[in-house]
This record gives sequence, structure tokens and C-alpha cells, in this order.
Amino acid sequence: MKFVEVISGWINRYFSNEEAIFLVISIVAGLLVVVFLGTVLAPVLTGLAFAFLLEGTVARLAGWRIPRLLAICLVEVLFLGVLIALVVGILPVVWAQLGDLVNALPGAIEGLRDFATELSRRYPDVFSETAVDDWSATLNQQATELGAAVVQGVLGQLPNVLGVLIFLILTPIALFFFLKDKDLLFRGLKVLLPRRRRLLGRIGADMGVQIANYVRGKLIEIVIVAVVTYITLSLLGLNYAALLALLVGLSVLVPYVGAAVVTIPVAAVGLLQFGWTVDFLIVMAAYAIIQALDGNVLVPLLFSKAVNLHPISIILAVLAFGGIWGVWGVFFAIPLATLIKAIYNAWPNVPAESAEPIA
Repeated sequence: MKFVEVISGWINRYFSNEEAIFLVISIVAGLLVVVFLGTVLAPVLTGLAFAFLLEGTVARLAGWRIPRLLAICLVEVLFLGVLIALVVGILPVVWAQLGDLVNALPGAIEGLRDFATELSRRYPDVFSETAVDDWSATLNQQATELGAAVVQGVLGQLPNVLGVLIFLILTPIALFFFLKDKDLLFRGLKVLLPRRRRLLGRIGADMGVQIANYVRGKLIEIVIVAVVTYITLSLLGLNYAALLALLVGLSVLVPYVGAAVVTIPVAAVGLLQFGWTVDFLIVMAAYAIIQALDGNVLVPLLFSKAVNLHPISIILAVLAFGGIWGVWGVFFAIPLATLIKAIYNAWPNVPAESAEPIA
């Protein structure tokens, strides 16, 4: 009986408010929809996410006395322009450089083997000839498997071309109608909400602007870092500049870890191309300056009002949500962690001494 009393007291303390029950049901329902129907509803969910991000831009244009429908059309045209530029202009370049990199792997391995052989000749006590041969054979096998995996991955995605086209068509359509019928959709949603919405209103007020600003700022950071990296590496004559710039830009999605991980391919390409020369040191110095400016100038400028989260909380959020939803989970890890923190802070808490067990 004591255990039942403890459980009933805990339920009364944290779930005595109808808003709390509604919030739990909404979170569970949302998770179930994303987990089981996320792939099917991906265009609609993506359109909803972009509508959430671009609503501020539409509202700002409307504040300049531009009719809302015209403002929505302007934002839609901008969105389509960026999408077309990405599909037509950027992805083919990255894809071509990825193919060049796969084709160049045998030559790169040969260069590494020559380097290892030279080390074995100079330092036979540290790098034996047998160890170098074993290492070279293993590296050749790994490179062959990597090339085969890339080719199989490309061929495996060919049947999904129709699905990608459907996604690219339906997402802008969903975005348009979410922006156009926002008030109508909200009125329909309010019918399902409880009459007293203090908890929901507090969480919504805390999170709406902050999540939108964070995701919008993260997109801007990705674009700026990727463009600056591409220009810098291209001017320095480094091969695969577009591919490396894309990796560096996407690395900002994973705080603390992404920058360290993406340093490996940048250093590897620079070392294989230039060797231990001044050019290699210049490339790495330029990359270090980009990372320093991103962390110390760009991030504080874009996220000056970001919610304060402990680094351990951020890492746990990235690992947890990334494991559940992959790349999208990594991208939205910090906003979701911020949402959880806001729910925790706003959750109704009846004092333990006033909580009565459920009969």
C-alpha cells in the first residue's frame, strides 16, 4: 500500500492539471506520428518546419504594408529559388567531386604506401617492412570496399528518384498552404485544446521565437561557413573544395564534435596533395582561422539570445535524437532539448504536502 500511495501522490503532484495531461498525450502522439509515419509524411512535416521558420519573414513583409498573400508568394519564390539552386547548381558539383575522390583513392593509397615505405627505410626499428606491407594490404582492401559501397549506394538510390521528386514538389506546396491558411489551421487546433492554456501558452511563448531563431541562425551559419570555406580552399588550390566545404558547413550541426571530426578529411586531402610543405600548413592555418571566426564571432552574433544549455545536455541531445531520427535528429537536437527544458521549467508542480492520493 505504501508503494501505491507514493505513486498516487506523484501522479497528483505532477499530473493534477488537465493541461499537463493534454501535453503528455500531445507529445506521445507527436512522437508516434514521427516514428511510424515520418517517412510517409516527410513532405508535409518538412513544409510545416519551413513554414514555422519563414513565418517571421512573412510577418515582417506584412509589417511593411505588403499584402500577406503577396508576401507569402515572395517568400515561396525565394524558397523555390534556393531549392533549385541547391539541386541544380551545388549538388552536381559536390557529386562530381565525390566521384573524382573515389577514382583518386588508388593513387592516394599508392602515395601513402610510398610514404610508409620511406618511413620503414629511415626508421626500420619503428616501422618494419612486414608491418608496412600488412598495413598497405589492409588499406587497399578498405579502399576497394569503400568504392564498391559508394557505387552500390548510388545504384540503390536510383529507384527512389521518383520519391525524391515527389518530396521536392510537395514540400513547397505544403509550405504555401501552411503559410496561407495559418489562422484557419490555428482555429481548428484551438478546438482541441483545453480552455485553460496557461501552461501551453507559457511553453509556446518561451519556445516559439527561440526555436525559430535558432534553426534560422543555424541555416545561416551553415551557408556562411560552407561558402567561406569553399572560397578559401579554392583560392588555395585544394582539391575537392566543394565537397570539403559541404562537410565543414554541415559539421556545425554537431557542437564540439563536428569541427574536430571534419578536420580529418581536410587534413588528409591537404597532406596527400601538398605533402609536408608550406602549402599544407597554409591550408590548415586557413581552416583553423575559419573555425575560430565561426566559434568566436559568427556563433555569438547569430545566437546571442540562444537558450543556455549545459554542454553535456547538448551532447546527450545530439546522440539521442540523432540515433532516433538521423540527420534531422542531429539538426533539431538543440531545439528539442530546449523544448524539453522549457516543459520541465513550466510543468505544474503541486507541493508535496498539499497533494492528496488518488482515491
